[in-house]
Order: sequence, then structure tokens, then C-alpha cells
Amino acid sequence: MVLKSFVLTIAIMALVTSKSYASDSIPLKDFCVAINDTNSHVFVNGRFCKNPEHVTADDFFTSGLNMPGNALNQFGVTVVAANAYTLPGINTLGISLARIDYPPYGLNAPHTNPRESEILVILEGMLYVGFVTSTSAPNVKNRLFSKILHPGDVFVFPMGLIHFQLNAGKTKAIAFAAFSSQLPGLNIIPNALFGSHPSINDDILAKAFQVDKKVVDYIQSEFERDNF
Repeated sequence: MVLKSFVLTIAIMALVTSKSYASDSIPLKDFCVAINDTNSHVFVNGRFCKNPEHVTADDFFTSGLNMPGNALNQFGVTVVAANAYTLPGINTLGISLARIDYPPYGLNAPHTNPRESEILVILEGMLYVGFVTSTSAPNVKNRLFSKILHPGDVFVFPMGLIHFQLNAGKTKAIAFAAFSSQLPGLNIIPNALFGSHPSINDDILAKAFQVDKKVVDYIQSEFERDNF
């Protein structure tokens, strides 16, 4: 009897924790259209909720994903997002979408999206994509899973893992990514390590990468110069 109770307790805990560690919380209402009104009294998952009586169809609509965005990074890749900031009706629904345009040999640099899993479909061009696993034991190596994608191909990036996309062709590439979070977050690895404010101590980075401090100082100066 004690064993059965113990097993039942473990099963219940597993169900509870699996829900509590989902990327976004399950909404308690049909919707919670995000609003920037700080006088609102409802605050759900990071955004204030609009009075349901004032919600319209436009709150669940956005446009512009038929065109590329503006290149704001050193890699030339552009992103147009439909998330809780650009599409208020997505708030609390745990989903978002992005169009990504890659110039020839353009790189979506190694990065993580800390709050979501991602599924990518390529519409045009050719992409080399991949992700690297985490390590679960001292002697376990990080594994790289990579693939060349062509139009119509789909690839999945598990939550929180370092991943990348490289345009491996001589022409532009276009892909759409769907995320399991209304705001996936973005942590570009080189930017975070060498372009943080304030800067990470160069002794730490030199030791971590097993290089001379002058190499670290040079890389950091490049990020400061370009203001990325």
C-alpha cells in the first residue's frame, strides 16, 4: 500500500512539474490582448491586458511578413516578428512567428532562445542549420545535429539549445520560424560574450577560450566599434 501511494505521488508530481515547466503558462482566459496602459489592473505573463469589451479583430492581426526586415546586425540577416509586442492578441497564447531573410552566405549566428522550442521551414534558397546538445555528465561531449535544408524542408531546434542557420548558397534564402513562446528571447553567443555591457573581464574569456588576452581584447574592440 505504501509503495502504491509513493508511485502515485511521483506520478502526480511528474504531471504537475511538466505543466509548470512549459515554455509559457497556460492562459486562464480565451485571450489577454496586450496593452501598454499602466493604469490597467490586470497583468498577465509580462503584459497588461486590454479590457475585453474594447478588443477588436485588429488586435489579432498584423502584416508585413511578406517583406524582409531591416538588417540591424553584422551578419546581414533580417527578422520580421509576430510576437506579443507586434501582435497583441498573441499575449498568453504561447506562440509566435518570424520571417527570416538571409543574404548570400548570411549567418544567423549561434544563439539561444531561452523560452521556446523552434520549428523552421525554408521557402527559398538553401540553409545549413544545426544545434548543439547540452552535456549531462562530466565526460559527455556536446553533440552537433546539422542538416542542409532546401525549400519545403523543416527542422526543429529544441528549447534553450545553441543553434544557427547559414545561407549555404549564392542567392538569398527565406525561412519562417514558429516558436512555442509569445516572446522567445534571443541570446546571440558572440554578442553576449564579447559585446556585453559592462564587458566580461578579458582574463575570464582568455582562459575560457584558451587564447591570449590580446585576442580577446581585439574581438571586444570590434564589438564596441560596431556597437552591436
